[in-house]
Formats: sequence, C-alpha cells, structure tokens
Amino acid sequence: MTVEDLSRSWLDHLAVERGLSANTLSNYRRDVQRYVDWLSAVGIDSLQDVTEKHVESYVADLRSGRSCGTPLAASSAGRALVVARGLHRFALAEGAIAVDVTAEISPPATGQHLPDTLSIAEVEKLLTAVGEGESAGPLEIRDRALLELLYGTGARISEVIGLTVDDVAEMDGYIRVRGKGNKERIVPVGGAATEALEAYVVRARPVLATGASHALFLNTRGNTLSRQSAWAVIKSAAQRAGISKDISPHTLRHSYATHLLEGGADVRSVQELLGHSSVTTTQIYTHVTADNLRSVWRESHPRA
Repeated sequence: MTVEDLSRSWLDHLAVERGLSANTLSNYRRDVQRYVDWLSAVGIDSLQDVTEKHVESYVADLRSGRSCGTPLAASSAGRALVVARGLHRFALAEGAIAVDVTAEISPPATGQHLPDTLSIAEVEKLLTAVGEGESAGPLEIRDRALLELLYGTGARISEVIGLTVDDVAEMDGYIRVRGKGNKERIVPVGGAATEALEAYVVRARPVLATGASHALFLNTRGNTLSRQSAWAVIKSAAQRAGISKDISPHTLRHSYATHLLEGGADVRSVQELLGHSSVTTTQIYTHVTADNLRSVWRESHPRA
C-alpha cells in the first residue's frame, strides 16, 4: 500500500472511528499531505522504506523552511511530527509496516535561549588576555591552551576537561573527544590551538602533574581541572579583556559554530563538528568524513 493510500485510510479512520471535527481533520489532512509530498520528493512512496533519519530530516526541513518555503516554529513542526507519528502508528496497527520509526523521535525544543556570541575581535581579545610566551607561568599556559581548545574545536566544556593526555598525543591535526552518551568523535584542531596545547603539555603540565592523573588539564593539586574552575578561567579572561557580555563555556562553542557558518561552512558539517546527535535540533542530514570536516573547518575557522 502506498503512502497516499495509507494516508487516506488513516484520515477516514479518524473521521469515522475517532469522530474528529471537520476543522481538526482539515489540519490533519494538510499536515499529512505535506508529509506525503516530502516523502515523494525524496523518492519514497512506501512507509516501509522510511527510516528514522528520514523523519528527522523532514522535521528539520520544516524548521528551516526548506520543504515549505516558510520556516515553521518549533511548536508547528512538533504538531507536524505528531501527525506523521499518527500515520506510522496507524500503518503499524494495520500491518503495513513492521516498525514505527517515529517512536523515539523527539519534537523540536521550544523557547531555547542561545547564549551571547562573541565577535572574532572579541575572541581575539579573550585569548590574548591570557599570558603566553617564555615569561608565562604554568597556570597561564594551561589557561591559554584551555581557551584555544574550547574555541578552536567548539567542544563542550565537559568534553575538554574530560580529555586525557592520550587523546591529544600525536594529534596530527585532530583530537578525540567523548561527547554525550560517551560517544567518541574526531575533531580537527588548528595551528593556534595546537601550538598552545604543545606549550602546555611540554612546559606547564609536568609542573602541575604531582599526582597520577591522566587528565590533560590539571589543577594546582595535580587533579583533573573541574568544570567550575574552567568556567572561572573563562570569566577571569573575559574580565581582563574588558568583555561585558555574559560569557560561559558554551559562549565559545556557540561562537565557534557561528563563525564557521559566517565563514561559509555548511550547516551539516558544522553540526557534525559539534557532535550533535538529534537531527530535529541540529539538522544533521548526512555523514561527513573526518577529512571533509577538516577541509571545511580549515577554510572557515578564523584560527585554523
């Protein structure tokens, strides 16, 4: 049975057996037709061929306006997902499909507040507010490496303080980070961050490494640098740089993504670099290889 046939049967089911109002049915008919049209546009005419990624991409297209001309609000895209899910549940109950691929897909988040973004000039001021060179002490060298890595990779603060020495050994232009769900990804690192990291590993970390910790970033007691201490490093650097914006570790992550996009990087690659997993919120559509990511990053990031 085609998607068109199933959608008509489902609408009939809603009208006859569920007794939905004419207005509600009209809204359902509009949303399910939009879903059917989207599937047709990507070459799918059977719900058996729909994957979870297809549905996530559909919702992401609604949010971006790619499929309907005008971007839909998160609430409207969420309602469209409810309709698509209803169709799949009906198909499952009718035996037309074996698995409901919409079951685990979350609706787009609403009301999310994006942190302030630093301009490239502000990032430069922030980074240079931390001393470097031969006169810099171990903590200054550590703090500079921390800031360069946060902005240079867009990694979450938890990912950066979770790095071990092995994760950056023989980097060859990449580091390995562990994100949410302990999922690993390879992230390209440019010259500025690499230089700062090498200075830290060679000159500063041996001074701080009084214990047996394998963590990359250490505090003065030789233990893993805490999230709170890393946050304090950023706040202190912002104050010295004269930046009045409400800055946090996520500000650097958001600035990283913004500057890449402004530099011409495509959204898919940026979101892969950030390590997001949900297409409904990150709009990941395709797998991107590490080499492609590095190419995009090198061409777009101001400190590559």
